Amino acid sequence: MKTRKIPMRMCVGCREMKEKRSLLRVVKSPEGEVSVDRVGKAPGRGAYVCRSKACLERAVKQRQLERALETRIDEAIFKRLTEEMDGD
Repeated sequence: MKTRKIPMRMCVGCREMKEKRSLLRVVKSPEGEVSVDRVGKAPGRGAYVCRSKACLERAVKQRQLERALETRIDEAIFKRLTEEMDGD
């Protein structure tokens, strides 16, 4: 039996390659709204972050998330992302 390929993605915070399922996708919709994509298939530009506050904070502090999504992220969106991350 043929083994299935496991999709890998890079975390924008720690810059490590990990399985896609273990990461959280942050997406900028075509309308410009930034949110967490729980399903992984929302339309728009996406970036992957580990499911830890440390990686999210590092990605925001070093502006890696802003570069990946090609948009400015204000403090309110960052707070909403951390709240949604706590919900997982």
